[in-house]
Amino acid sequence: MAGRDAQPRVCVGKIGAAHGLRGEVRLKSFTADPMAITRYGALESEDGALSLEIEAARAGKDALVARFKGIADRSAAERLRNLALYVPRARLPATEPEEFYHADLIGLAAVTRDGDEIGRVIAVHNFGAGDILEIRPPEGPVLMLPFTEAVAPEVDIAGGRLVVVPPAESPAEGSDSASPPPRNPGKPALRGGGSTSG
Repeated sequence: MAGRDAQPRVCVGKIGAAHGLRGEVRLKSFTADPMAITRYGALESEDGALSLEIEAARAGKDALVARFKGIADRSAAERLRNLALYVPRARLPATEPEEFYHADLIGLAAVTRDGDEIGRVIAVHNFGAGDILEIRPPEGPVLMLPFTEAVAPEVDIAGGRLVVVPPAESPAEGSDSASPPPRNPGKPALRGGGSTSG
């Protein structure tokens, strides 16, 4: 798979436990519409060594129930447990304004309004209250900042940077100025609320 590494990939799901006896699995989709994962074609393991195609999928409790081509029994399904599934970034739909795939944010330089580098975005987390940027500074502990308009007012994917205004410099809570809505980090990451890939 020579050219694969040149093209960024996005994790769109993760296989859970086997479901039943005929090779079905629970599939956690990380896309805004959980069924969108069925439309991206072949899904790859992180190392690219395994390629799987979804043959059928239906909604289940808290996850999809899916069957992959060539996986016909429970034993084969159990071997797939905890496998993260990736697609090339180019297969995903274009994002709306103020909407970003987590994969597009990771690696961006985090800079002040004056252009001084604070660090690099190394991860985007969502613990239920909106997306959190994890930024590694050149030295010292990592910074965990909310991905909101107030804290990240400018995102320049093409330029490889985002402007960060740490919360201490943002308007104080309870001040007369209305606080801006959180960025929409859903799926994809929107500044202000959500998760991963579209």
